[in-house]
Amino acid sequence: MEHSTFKRILLQVFLLPVFALLVMAVALYVDVRGSNSTVDLIQQSDDRITQATLVAKLIVDEESGLRGYQTTSDQRFLEPYNKAQVLLQTQLAALENVPGANQSQKDHLQRLQDGHQTWQVGFAEPLIATIKAGGTANDVEQNLHGKALMDDIRADLDGIIHEAQERRNRRIDRWHLQVRTMLEGIFVLALVMGVIIGLFTRSRLHAVSDAYRTSVETLRLQTNELFESEQELRTTLASIGDGVITCNAEGRIQMMNPVALELTGWTIDEARNQPLEQIFHIVNETTRAIVENPVDKVKRLDRVVGLANHTVLIRKDCTELHIADSGAPIRDKTGRTAGFVLVFRDITLERRTQDALLASEKLAVAGRLAATIAHEIHNPLDSVSNLLYLMRTGATPEESVQFMSMAEQELARVTQISRAMLGLYRESKTPVQVDLREMLQEILLLMERRLTDLGVTVHVEMPDAITIDGFPAELRQVFSNLITNAAEATGKGGNVWVGITPKLATTASGIRTEPGATVQIQDDGPGITAEDQTQIFEPFFTTKGEHGTGLGLWVSRGIVNKHGGKISVQSDTSETSHGTVISVFLATKPTIQPGAD
Repeated sequence: MEHSTFKRILLQVFLLPVFALLVMAVALYVDVRGSNSTVDLIQQSDDRITQATLVAKLIVDEESGLRGYQTTSDQRFLEPYNKAQVLLQTQLAALENVPGANQSQKDHLQRLQDGHQTWQVGFAEPLIATIKAGGTANDVEQNLHGKALMDDIRADLDGIIHEAQERRNRRIDRWHLQVRTMLEGIFVLALVMGVIIGLFTRSRLHAVSDAYRTSVETLRLQTNELFESEQELRTTLASIGDGVITCNAEGRIQMMNPVALELTGWTIDEARNQPLEQIFHIVNETTRAIVENPVDKVKRLDRVVGLANHTVLIRKDCTELHIADSGAPIRDKTGRTAGFVLVFRDITLERRTQDALLASEKLAVAGRLAATIAHEIHNPLDSVSNLLYLMRTGATPEESVQFMSMAEQELARVTQISRAMLGLYRESKTPVQVDLREMLQEILLLMERRLTDLGVTVHVEMPDAITIDGFPAELRQVFSNLITNAAEATGKGGNVWVGITPKLATTASGIRTEPGATVQIQDDGPGITAEDQTQIFEPFFTTKGEHGTGLGLWVSRGIVNKHGGKISVQSDTSETSHGTVISVFLATKPTIQPGAD
């Protein structure tokens, strides 16, 4: 007998009593449910009797109050009548809503309601009105008529109560019969199930000894298969292209695949049973601070974790590698953490490629700005040369003074442009205070000739001064790129709006927002399609064809993220309200992320 057969036998021996108990439980549940249904019906009858009795009491109070008022003409005797009238409609409605009424009870209740309405309208109210008017209410015929109406009401109430009592008695008898039947059925069912379980268990026990011997042989075969599977797993692990390190529950290294040994520079004999932080030494690329041990982080969070950006692995020979990794707990069958696994890879080449792309974009921005600045400086110098020529070729003293004043204005413009240009390269290593209004004015000054050539009208709406902490050159790169994109998108005759909106610290829905400012750059160009909006911040995506690199918005988003800000786009491509709005939020005192891309 195979091990699976042995397990099946044990399962059968276990499941049969469970099945028997389940059958008995189902039978008991059905019987109890039937008994409970009968008890509910009895309760309905009791509720109907109680409610009908309460209605009868109110009718008696109503009639007694009326008779007292009829006898004494004293208004105080109407109090029971009035109170009963207020409660009677509610109680009649409650009696009508008691579930389980048969047609006869419904007919009695309908006649009761109609009769009471007739008694009230046809007898009680005229009688009260007569007495209040000063008349007498001793007419025998009228009183006999009222008595007959009240007798009919009592007869209907008696009918409701009597039928409810009869139904209650029948239901109690049925409940007794159900309980007796349930007890007899359970006894018979338990006897039958006991016999079946005994016979089945006896037949199964004969096969247990054979199954045991077979299971021992099966376990031996499974042990061999497990060993082969382990060897296959080791082969697979050695073939993985990423570095893999496994640790025990104390964070000591147990195994490293060849890639991990190559990346760390250690041998398996040197690394085995060593704390992970001694072999896997990682620091932050920028701050050189020691990064939290992945094993400690997994222990703390009890889930899969990843390394922070810009993590550097210091190898045994002190050389450095940029890496990305993730750590995860290894759990045993009980869910307890039995160890940890760390997977990491070398991303040094990726980082160099990324840095090259960033440098390329910065060079492109610098080239565009240099061309713009050269053009802006060239025009005033041409004007100065022309003015000097005019002064040398016989200008009158009055004209010379005028020409000299014009030349000074042009030279002042050149000086202003050169100062703005110097600000592009005076970059500090730490954040400094930046006046956003002054920065945007300098950018628009440098781009004035370019915007004029494009035929674009710029509308500016800025407060007096708004300062934030940041890196001026990087922010100039962002806003220069966004304004250029807006001007090129709107084209000749278009409009570009540049505005700054201060944002105060607020608390909404329990979330506190930082104070700062939102810079909005809007154009009335054709807009950006919804499909393109999902890709415009991706590297190498451009809508300018050969005239764009596809890196400008990607780099801009990285700079804004580095400043702890947010950049968003809203665009409309409809014929009536087309255009695009780029919003950049910058906090007054942001948490600068020096290594953010």
